[in-house]
Amino acid sequence: MTLHGVLIEIFGLGVLLAGRSGVGKSELALEMLARGHRLIADDAAEFELASDGRVVGRCPPLLYGFLEVRGLGVLHVGRMFGEPALRSSKALDLILRLHAATDYTDPPDRLHGRRIETLVCGKAIPEISLPVRAGHSLATLVEAACRDQTLKRDGYDAAEDFIERQKGSIESAS
Repeated sequence: MTLHGVLIEIFGLGVLLAGRSGVGKSELALEMLARGHRLIADDAAEFELASDGRVVGRCPPLLYGFLEVRGLGVLHVGRMFGEPALRSSKALDLILRLHAATDYTDPPDRLHGRRIETLVCGKAIPEISLPVRAGHSLATLVEAACRDQTLKRDGYDAAEDFIERQKGSIESAS
């Protein structure tokens, strides 16, 4: 299965930066590379279900190591950032779908954000929708989303913890 987007490793997670053409996926990937994260595939990531049940993404051989950024053209990530900035494959842990802030008509859930699950190769993958707005540090939001996903995978959910604290506070006050 081939998906449009940039597959990148962030804090050990395989993350697909998805969204319509021109929303800023490659520019965001470039910022993530500058922060020390690793590129797997730009534009078209190929996914397959591995024997261990994980969905693994790879780059088509012709595109390996290259990142196309509007205004800059094609860049060779290995030559710019060194070969450690590249990775040949990675299990898909999270999809971050970028949207223009004006695409949203409904307010986000203030506790949980905009989260769904998307089927990739028949397996449910967590997906978070992030608004792209001028003046916001999207790279910081992406890193926070990845750290939060790691906590969720390890059994901790900040929203649920917050809800439980509120319930306890209400119960102790009455």
